[in-house]
Amino acid sequence: MNMRPDTCSVLVLLLMLNGDSMTQTEGLITLTEGLPVMLNCTYQTIYSNAFLFWYVHYLNESPRLLLRSSTDNKRTEHQGFYATLHKSSSSFHLQKSSAQLSDSALYFCALSDTVRETAGEAAHEPRVQEGSGGGPEREALCFH
Repeated sequence: MNMRPDTCSVLVLLLMLNGDSMTQTEGLITLTEGLPVMLNCTYQTIYSNAFLFWYVHYLNESPRLLLRSSTDNKRTEHQGFYATLHKSSSSFHLQKSSAQLSDSALYFCALSDTVRETAGEAAHEPRVQEGSGGGPEREALCFH
């Protein structure tokens, strides 16, 4: 993917997890630096103990975990981003009150029904069944 400060390209795909599903606002979000941003994530699952994740994928880097939660109505924060898992509305929207140019990246949410402990850190094991798009749905955040 080629990203310049004034333009971005985005690939939008579908995420399916053993009959579970995730939905994000599709496409490219372009905004002015310093403005608030919210990236929507809703899900459907049969599991009551599901874990929700937000990943960030910066240009020329591997995707990395940004936020995770399995606790209803508890705000999770990292690097100025925050999200609250609302099981009643099946949502885990990613927000930041003042987005910066350095936040330009691909963002995607994921769902898992299993979590294991690894060296003190929770690691997820999503069971991915790729849809026709072949991978997770992603949302690009870019500035102009």
